[in-house]
Amino acid sequence: MEKILKKLSAIGIIPVVTINDIEKAIPLAKTLVDSGIHCVEITFRTEQAEDAIKRITSQVPKMLVGAGTVLNTEQADKAINAGAKFLISPGLNPTVVKHCIEKNYFMIPGIATPSDIESAINLGVNVVKFFPAEAAGGINMIKSMSLPYYEMRFIPTGGINNKNLNDYLSFDKVICCGGSFIINDEYIKENKFDKIRKLCKYAIFNMLGFEIDHVGINTKDNIQADKIAKEFSKLFNFSIYENDFSIFLDNSIEVMKSVHLGRYGHIAIKTNYIERAINYIEAMGGKFDISTIKEENGKIKSIFLKEDIGEYAIQIVQK
Repeated sequence: MEKILKKLSAIGIIPVVTINDIEKAIPLAKTLVDSGIHCVEITFRTEQAEDAIKRITSQVPKMLVGAGTVLNTEQADKAINAGAKFLISPGLNPTVVKHCIEKNYFMIPGIATPSDIESAINLGVNVVKFFPAEAAGGINMIKSMSLPYYEMRFIPTGGINNKNLNDYLSFDKVICCGGSFIINDEYIKENKFDKIRKLCKYAIFNMLGFEIDHVGINTKDNIQADKIAKEFSKLFNFSIYENDFSIFLDNSIEVMKSVHLGRYGHIAIKTNYIERAINYIEAMGGKFDISTIKEENGKIKSIFLKEDIGEYAIQIVQK
């Protein structure tokens, strides 16, 4: 269970999909994977759901598939037998939850109130779907409920969009967000998977918030670094901050006191969520140099890619 939750957290977004035409299942799954999203929730709202889960899990092995709108034990059994790795329901049905626990299925029931959370706790559940998220009070409701129920974690779904996505994801009790906002049903129907890819990319970059943090310049020694820093400061009135390894100019240029990573230097790119950024970049084929990780209080603060770009090392840093 924790392994699946860790993967869902790293992805950040669970696309919620209803399959009406079984022939669309594989092209859609491949589009999501190509976009950097390696998970999907297939809702049990149509007769095609079971077959869609079965096809995707067998033909798109990189995809983590869950079953949504699981309302009874029969659907739960069908979904797991088809290959679903997790189950999600809109509400909390004790019979279904108990059945899943007994069968060792990973079930995430839906809740909307403190009373629902207490029912979940009594059943041994510590991860819930908060639904319908926006209608039920949004992120402020989650924060309020988290005070007495501090061990509960949430997957909000319902009314999530690109405008409020980061309001939810920035709260540490939120594992990820579910939503259909990156999957346009008409695009699926009309085979416009290129447009779905664009929607996915927009949501990902909105979530990760990539921005240039600073540019690092390599020098041979302290003397050269000091000279370069003073030239920048003289011409552009940049403020200077010096440490043991480098000289910063207005936090936008870092003059290294030696030859650091990269032939010419490095480019630091900041992100809202560094672990999600790492997951996305790796999903797109990028590789990281684990030896360059810098941590603070057990959390990653920065890391470099293994490969340079344009002979500049690339550093990813947490905002």
